[in-house]
This record gives sequence, C-alpha cells and structure tokens, in this order.
Amino acid sequence: MIALHPYSANAAPNQAHLRIMETTDLHVHVYPYDYYADKPVDTVGLSRTASIIRGIRAEATNAMLLDNGDFLQGNPMGDYIAYERGMKEGDAHPVITAMNTVGFDAGTIGNHEFNYGLDFLMKSTAGAEFPIVLANVATEAGADPRADKTLFKPYVILDRVLTDGAGNSHPIRVGVIGFTPPQVMNWDRKHLEGNVQARDIVETARAWVPQIVEEGADLVIALSHSGIGAADHADGMENASVPLAGIDGIDAVMTGHSHLVFPSPTYADYAGVDTGAGTIHGKPAVMGGFWGSHMGLIDLLLERDGAGWRVVSTSSEARPIAQRNEDRSVTALVEDDPAVLASAAQAHEETLAYVRRAVGKTSAPLYSYFALVADDPSVQIVSNAQQWYIAQMMKGTEYEGLPILSAAAPFKAGGRGGPEYYTDVPAGDVAIKNVADLYLYPNTVRAVKVTGAQLRGWLERSAGMFNRIAPGSQDAVLLNPDFPSYNFDVIDGVSYRIDLSQPSRFTSSGELAAPEAQRIVDLRHDGAPVTDEMEFIIATNNYRASGGGSFPGTGDTVIFEGPDTNRDVIVRYIVEQGTINPSADDNWRFAPMPGTTVLFETGPAARGYVEDMQALDLEDAGDTPEGFARFRIAL
Repeated sequence: MIALHPYSANAAPNQAHLRIMETTDLHVHVYPYDYYADKPVDTVGLSRTASIIRGIRAEATNAMLLDNGDFLQGNPMGDYIAYERGMKEGDAHPVITAMNTVGFDAGTIGNHEFNYGLDFLMKSTAGAEFPIVLANVATEAGADPRADKTLFKPYVILDRVLTDGAGNSHPIRVGVIGFTPPQVMNWDRKHLEGNVQARDIVETARAWVPQIVEEGADLVIALSHSGIGAADHADGMENASVPLAGIDGIDAVMTGHSHLVFPSPTYADYAGVDTGAGTIHGKPAVMGGFWGSHMGLIDLLLERDGAGWRVVSTSSEARPIAQRNEDRSVTALVEDDPAVLASAAQAHEETLAYVRRAVGKTSAPLYSYFALVADDPSVQIVSNAQQWYIAQMMKGTEYEGLPILSAAAPFKAGGRGGPEYYTDVPAGDVAIKNVADLYLYPNTVRAVKVTGAQLRGWLERSAGMFNRIAPGSQDAVLLNPDFPSYNFDVIDGVSYRIDLSQPSRFTSSGELAAPEAQRIVDLRHDGAPVTDEMEFIIATNNYRASGGGSFPGTGDTVIFEGPDTNRDVIVRYIVEQGTINPSADDNWRFAPMPGTTVLFETGPAARGYVEDMQALDLEDAGDTPEGFARFRIAL
C-alpha cells in the first residue's frame, strides 16, 4: 500500500498536489560503479535514483522530473564516449539514453557540458527526448538578453494536466528556464571563445521571467546550475541561486553545481536561506547532491485562482540512495532500475574494457599516502608529464629558452574522501583506470608565464595546507582541515623548503592574510636563489591557470592553451617512456625545527610504504576513530 503525501491526501476539490523531482550533477554516473577503483559502489548511479523517482511517481497524483545539468562529463564513461568512441550525427549518448529511459520533462546545461566542445555537446543532446533549456549562453548576443540568439532555447512552457483533490482534471502551464555559471567562458575558453557568450544569471532571469509569465505560465521553475552562495547579487556570480530566487515570478529553484545537499545544515547560516522550511527568499528550493546520490524533491500544494494556479504551501527534501553508517560502511536504500541499467549496458562494458587497457609499466608503486608531507611519486609523474608536454609546445615560440616548471597537486589524499581515498597503483602494468586515478579531472593543459615573485606567491598560497607550528611544540596537528588537497600545488623544477613556524600568507580560500609572512625559504632554480625579476613558464591545468583557487601568477598570465587533457598527456608520456620511474626527486621539504613534532593522518595502507620515506623522521602513532592511520613526524 502506498502512503500518500499529506498534500495529496488532503487536497480540496479546487487544490492539487504537484511533486517536482530533480537530479543534478549526474556526471555520466548511470551505473552504481566506480570506474577508477573498478568496482561496484552503492553511493552513485542514476539507475538507483531512478528507483526513488519511480516510487515518487507511484505516490503522487501529479509529478514532474527535471535535470539540473552536468550530466555529460565526469567519469571514464564520459571520456570514453568523447575521446574513443566519438559522437557522429544520429549517435546516442549513453547518459542521454538512460535519461530518456527514466523519462525527464526538461533539463538544463551545466558548466561541464562544455568540456568536450560545442560540436560534441550538440550531437550528444540531439537525442534527448525532453526539452533542454539554457537562457544565459548565446551564439549571438543582442542589446539585452531577450535579443540574444541562444545556444539552446532559453525556456520552455510545458502544458500538463493536474488532477485535483476531487479527481477532476485541469490544465496547468509550467515554465522552465535554465542557467549555467558564466565562468564557463574562462573554464572552457578554448571551446567557447569566439563561438558563444555567457551572461550574468540574475540579469538574464530578470529579462526572461516576465516574458514567461506574460505567455501564460502558471508556475515558473528555475533550473539553476549554480550553487547557494551570497544573498547580494554581484555581476557574474558563479553561485547565484540566492539572488535568483528573489526575482519576482520565479516560484521554485532547482540548484546544483556545488555537489552538496539542500535542505541540510550546510546552509544553516546563509542569508536569505531557511533550511528548516527548505526555502530561499521564501521560494521552495532543493539541491540533490551529485552523481545520483540524492533525488531532490519539491512538493507544491496548488490552488485554482480564477483560470490559473497559485502556490499555497511547499516542502522540500533531498532523498538519498544510500546511507553511511557509524562504522563508515554504506547501506543501499534502493535497488537498481533494470531498464536504466539495460539502456547503458553496452557503453558500461566498453568503458570497463577502456579503463582496463594497459598503456605502459611503472618500475615502482605510485601512491599518494604521504603526498601532503613529502615529495610524492603520484604527483611527480603528473608533473613530469606536464613538463615534457609543455617543453615540446614551447619549441619555436618566443618563450623557448625560459625555464619550464610544472605545478601538480594530489587529488586523492584522504580528507573528506575517507581513509581509503588515496592513489595506490602497484608496480607493473599501468592502465587508463590508473591514469584516471592519478588525475581525477578532465582538465586541459595550460602554461602560464610568471615572475619569481609570482612563483614565490604561488608556493606561499599552496603552503596554506599546513597549520602554524610553534617551535618546540609536541604533536601539534599538521594539516589544515579547511584546505583542500587539490590546492596543494607542488612545483617541480625548483627546490624549496617550507617554514612551518611562519603564519600562512593566505587564508584557505585565498585571501591575503599576512602579507609579510614567508613560509617558502631557500627557493632555488638550478642551485641559484630565485629573484623576484626572474621569468618562468609553469605547466598546469585550465582550472588553475584561469584563476581557480586564487593563486598569485594565475588568471591573466596564460601563454598556451593545450588542446589535450592532462590525463591524455600522462597516457602519452607513459606510452612514450614505456616504463616510467616514479621516484620523487625530493625538491621540497619542511625546514628543520629541532625538538618539534607534528601529527598527520593518512590511509592505513601507508604503513606498507614507510621505508620509502627516507626524507621524513616518521613514527607510527596508531589509528584515529575514523579509521585513518596517524603518524608522528619529528621536524
């Protein structure tokens, strides 16, 4: 027996209950499978989310399903289709086929839809059996948003039929408009520059929403592939969902992009946001996690108002597909939808073959257990490959002859990912799944030109990874938990030490906090001190080069934008080398602090590699309640 929602059970003859479901940030996760680890998991997959969707449809008299973007890229299946199989006219993309199987009413475009280029995007979405809308990206920009020639339809009005509390049917017109962060113009400049323009989300909404209402929409739903951020509008906001919700005429906001959940305590202190009511500026809102982890749900009790409808009451929730238990195990809450699995079965098998293919060998293991406390083999290989590639690209240019450095960070280094979230590739064959494990994101290679002063600032920003340590103190916690490992750039091609007795020059989010602080000491290139006026090329990725993470020396210093992803470059490097030697070159260390010890946490499997860590004075200090291994380092 199905338990009806109170809105459905209590709707009066002139009232109707409408349930609006959201998926967001699917990132090609159709199957409940971790292709990097090459094993099934219970925490991801549209095949699981689809079971919740099916249940909601069974509970509800009236229901709609919307997708909030970032569905086309984000795991090896997406890369396989884009780089290996390709998309010809008329081809079906497996994630679109799966979405058609689930049955969406409409969707929008996230920023990652642009990662593979506009041609791939348009061919992939051509097979969607539901309208895709996007209001703030135009192929031709007019004097104002309503004069734009948009890449997709800016909005759609869906004509649907609602059944009211007495069982009578009535028409309703639901307007759906979509938005993506305007930062796509920086993040995917190589694909978009000269081809499209992106407008501010709020400015665009102010122009289009009145038109949707004028055309007779009873409800307007904003598909905001944009996070929940500041309440005050600023031009070009990346996370604009709060001011967007404040626009007259918008009745509900589907959010995403941030890979978080709303309603949840995460947003308890945000201006304009009521996590208890699940509203933003009084409008119902939801964010359904990522990779299919949750299904967002907004319930509306509507009442006939003349010939139209008005919202009487609302509720919001995000329903998970799995739960984490106190012992860190995971319990699946739903089964797979067999039809969704079947829709992508061939692409799944082809992806498995793709990720298991050997591309070369490594003479020693590649692991990231000590990547935050010592020069590291998993980061070293990425750095070597980037340096190798940019050296080729600089030949014959005006920059040939400048020293080429390389910046790389550990992506899998525990933290919120847990005690198993580390790279660990044994010696022997290296497959594509291993390369994806070394480099999680499909970033593209870029090069920037910096001064010695900017180089030092870049490293100072990176050194915010560490708490300040008082000389002579015992067992202070080394790592700053608010600092993400992907912002801990190690720069190869120079040598340096990090003085932990100094304060961090920057906050975790990149604001200047202590301008005179100097954690980076003894910075040298080819054995000579680096001066402020020296010039260097740094090989990095599009995210960092375009200003991601707020590092000195980035944002406006790009001199080369590669057509290749960092992963592709790593694969090519391994193929050319045949057998790679991943030994770290120990180009950075902590400055000595006699009589001082610190504690840091890593994965338990790190104990198998302690003997490799000759640069560190390590002592095993047991395990944490969360399952991490704790080590003591004598500085």
